[in-house]
Amino acid sequence: MSRLFLAPMEGLADYVLRDVLTSTRGFDGCVSEFVRVTGSLLPARVYEREAPEVLDASRTPSGTPMVIQLLGSDPQWMARNARHAAALSPYGVDLNFGCPAKVVNQHGGGAMLLADPEQLHRIVSAVRAAVPAGIAVTAKMRLGVSDTSRAIDCAVALAEGGAASLVVHARTRDHGYRPPAHWEWIARIDDAVDVPVIANGEVWSVADWERCRAVSGCADVMIGRGAVSDPFLALRIRGLMDPTPSAGELQRVLRQIAGYLRKLQARASSSHEHGRVKKWLSYLQRTWPQAAELHAAIRRVQDSHEILRVIEAALASRESIRSQRSDAVEQFDPAEAVAG
Repeated sequence: MSRLFLAPMEGLADYVLRDVLTSTRGFDGCVSEFVRVTGSLLPARVYEREAPEVLDASRTPSGTPMVIQLLGSDPQWMARNARHAAALSPYGVDLNFGCPAKVVNQHGGGAMLLADPEQLHRIVSAVRAAVPAGIAVTAKMRLGVSDTSRAIDCAVALAEGGAASLVVHARTRDHGYRPPAHWEWIARIDDAVDVPVIANGEVWSVADWERCRAVSGCADVMIGRGAVSDPFLALRIRGLMDPTPSAGELQRVLRQIAGYLRKLQARASSSHEHGRVKKWLSYLQRTWPQAAELHAAIRRVQDSHEILRVIEAALASRESIRSQRSDAVEQFDPAEAVAG
């Protein structure tokens, strides 16, 4: 069976959502939201706040291994911070060369570094030299900034610099998240490097996963927004659930969202609970159109406690309907129906 990884999703997949999405035990590993490196040495409390899994053997509560992701453009500061992060014994240190966000790119980080393969090599080489040999250094990249002309050069630079594996998001920075994902480019990169390549981008269903593997030639796949849209996608891919989502599964997902929101509210430092829940519900509409009504009900609500009340009310209403249907089935007498 090929491996499945949960992608880092800045502004959405914090450790609480990683907990929820890996609780199905469908993923082989996950990656933290990126920790930004500038011109200072980050204290351990930063990693403990952003990736508290490091306090529990670098695993999510369900036992899924977690890798710390760093984002930055200065080789020496990246190396120093990677060495410091490695002291927390993560399952690996991943380097972000794929983030398309303007706030990141305007400072020369993330996907902007794909314009300079030599700098990629310098960063990975410095980090690899600073991190103990027993901890893997990996990298995530896109196909380029505005075009794919340097995609192969970038992948080779990362591999030769010491990256143990590459996750390739099959779009350029300028493509953002607009479909399609160009999985055929992942196959070209896989042919050009001697390290494992993991395919990423536009995997929303079992059928997408099958096509991605066929076109990219990669056995392993990383899933991001598809897992948020369908929290059971990893189980469907593994053949442990029906490959086609059913309307009844939405109830289970709403329970997950309610639990997720309660955990977010328990975080003293969290102040964006309402935004994250709205994002999740917006993605759920792709799998369960019935979620649109609930998303509309909370779209303008800014208080997370009020959002939780709306979700709990929706849960109670759906539970009541299910109970009434169950009672109706129990009271139904086929003999009487035939006699009538």
